[in-house]
Amino acid sequence: MSVQLNHTIVWCSDKRKSTRFLMDILELPEPLEFGPMLVVQLDNGVSLDFFERDGAISMQHYAFLVSEDEFDRAFARIRDRGLQYWADPSKQRVGETYQHNGGRGLYFDDPDGHFLEIMTRPYKIGA
Repeated sequence: MSVQLNHTIVWCSDKRKSTRFLMDILELPEPLEFGPMLVVQLDNGVSLDFFERDGAISMQHYAFLVSEDEFDRAFARIRDRGLQYWADPSKQRVGETYQHNGGRGLYFDDPDGHFLEIMTRPYKIGA
């Protein structure tokens, strides 16, 4: 068997708010309840399992590979909501998108400060 990522826990202060935010931006299906978590299933079989916790939430980065059409729709929703976005992970190029490997991308924050990225082409590492 090959090694594959199956799921990861996304710590949040309000799992309904967090899953709704992600579902609305990325046009994802309704989450499923699994014990204390709300599970958002992605198209490649990986799930994001939203789990509430009290106190500070440590920021994590989640990058989503999307089609050009999906990018356009998500980008429109990000702008319509007035969300700040960046072309770089250091948040220096505010209000810009990036071009990489023939594709486009951008970074934005979720309600708990997780650093989300949408991209239309995967990075080529070592090429």
